[in-house]
Amino acid sequence: MERLMSTPSTVQNGFNLREITHRLRYLLDCLPPSYDAHSSPGRIVTPQQMSALLCELTRAGAGLRSLPEPKGTGFAQELSEYRQEVERLRAFLPSLQATLLKERAWLEQQRERIQSAAEWARTSSQTL
Repeated sequence: MERLMSTPSTVQNGFNLREITHRLRYLLDCLPPSYDAHSSPGRIVTPQQMSALLCELTRAGAGLRSLPEPKGTGFAQELSEYRQEVERLRAFLPSLQATLLKERAWLEQQRERIQSAAEWARTSSQTL
């Protein structure tokens, strides 16, 4: 009976913290475990994954702000589980940022190489 009584505090106006936490956990489990110089190209976080994470975080934030003062141990437990998933994401972000910075530097280097090759092709065609 107590379990039934704690449910209304977590499901209000379509907001269900347990479901959001579950989706967030699933999305985080789908992310590559870590990034380094030897990561395979297929294990990069996609824009769709980042968008889904942002959507769940936004939904949770809006839902939590709209709730009246929460009471009960059921809600506190759900909030604790949600917080753990957010901390997992927080721990993951520095490696993601480092990888994106490396990728940006590599892309800039490739762009410079292409520009140099294009310039060489223009000058060599003029000398022929």
